[in-house]
Amino acid sequence: MPLHEKLLIFAIPAFVVTMAVELWWDRRRKTGHYAAKDALTSLGLGIGFLVCQLGWGLLVWFAYSTGYQHRLFEIPLAWWSVLLLIVLEDHSYYWYHRMSHAVPAMWAAHVAHHSSEHYTLATALRQPWTTGWYAWLFWTPLALLGFHPLWILTAQACNLLYQYWIHTNFITRLGWYEWVFNTPSHHRVHHGTNPQYIDRNHAGIFIVWDRMFGTFEPESEKVVYGITRPVNSHNLLWLNLHEYLRLWHQAVATKSLWRGLMVFFKPRWRVQLSAYEAAS
Repeated sequence: MPLHEKLLIFAIPAFVVTMAVELWWDRRRKTGHYAAKDALTSLGLGIGFLVCQLGWGLLVWFAYSTGYQHRLFEIPLAWWSVLLLIVLEDHSYYWYHRMSHAVPAMWAAHVAHHSSEHYTLATALRQPWTTGWYAWLFWTPLALLGFHPLWILTAQACNLLYQYWIHTNFITRLGWYEWVFNTPSHHRVHHGTNPQYIDRNHAGIFIVWDRMFGTFEPESEKVVYGITRPVNSHNLLWLNLHEYLRLWHQAVATKSLWRGLMVFFKPRWRVQLSAYEAAS
């Protein structure tokens, strides 16, 4: 079994224990962060994500291996190459995540992760099922540089595991650590529907990308979680497909192939968000 798969499987007991502890603390403090149906929906989406990854994995492996066959450099497995890969992989994740919020068809795939109006460790497991059709685009350049596909997949698994612990309301601010790394405070902002929080803090591990590329926003007021157009459903298929259907209806209404394609693929940057939402 490849290392990236072992990492995800071996992490499951830790997920169960830490979610149980958070649930116990939530009940003890009577903070109401956990809702049974919401948490079970997140778990269902997480299981479905693992199943879907088996299918998308064929496309991903083909893309990475093809890129690696045409690699520009021979990169050895060493301490410096591991560190370099962690940094470059997270840079790829930043742009993948940012585009998942900017391009409507990509947002349609990603939106399931943001559909919860609660924010707990269980929310971290609320993974979308259809991002595989485009995600490989952002990491294939690493294979072209000379990183072996298995290394990239392992770095992606580490990034995903890192992001688990930042889905909680029970960790507040972490001082100097927040200048470099993504934290619960930073990621709470990312899940917020507050106007100043929308499309902010796309980091995986390193918040420095958001600081560098102008998408950073500190947590300054209580976060309102969810999406601006609530889906109000616990149906796993609907959570993954509802936004595609909405875009499809919009595209058909244009009665133009080109304008219909633009409905799906024209980037909606943050400065355009209000107009886009109003027209939707």
